[in-house]
Amino acid sequence: MIGTGSAASTGTVAKRREARVAGIVECAWKLAREHGISGVSLHALAREVGIRQPSLYGYFDSKDALYDAMFADGNRQLIEHLDAITFSSDPRVALKEWLGAFAAFALEDPARYELLFQRHIPGFTPSAASYALAEEVLGGAYSVMRAAAVTQQGDIDCLVAITAGITEAQLSNDPGGTRWVRHLDRLVDVFVDDALTRSPQ
Repeated sequence: MIGTGSAASTGTVAKRREARVAGIVECAWKLAREHGISGVSLHALAREVGIRQPSLYGYFDSKDALYDAMFADGNRQLIEHLDAITFSSDPRVALKEWLGAFAAFALEDPARYELLFQRHIPGFTPSAASYALAEEVLGGAYSVMRAAAVTQQGDIDCLVAITAGITEAQLSNDPGGTRWVRHLDRLVDVFVDDALTRSPQ
């Protein structure tokens, strides 16, 4: 009985810590949206969550550790976003829907996009556990591409680059609009048609 009580207490403490970490990460995203991802300050974050900066190190021992938690959180959000969508049974339509959903997710939060898909933080490299979440997203992209008969690695890379380029152009030149992203479906059709003509029969 004592052992059971001790395990329950340990579990409660772990859950409280997990909730506290999630709250800190949420506040970090708020600061990132206000000041840019590289402008997140541990001092400002500690003030935002109502603790002294030394206490923050009990949760994140460095700024990179905080970025790593944010990177993992952002990718979990993306996975949840994609998992909530029922895609078409038509492979070509599903591919356009998937890439469109990805672009929409990226465009709704530029700070999150910056951390997940750009490399603006010198020296920061996601941990293996966090990067595995990003690889899960990329694996989903590969699956819908292959289902649409885009199977050559070079073609897959180009389709990823097209989507990233459209997203970057939209964020840089028409934030909040659709000038660039509205062309994504058309470019996917053009590229997939081209890829199919070069596919081995």
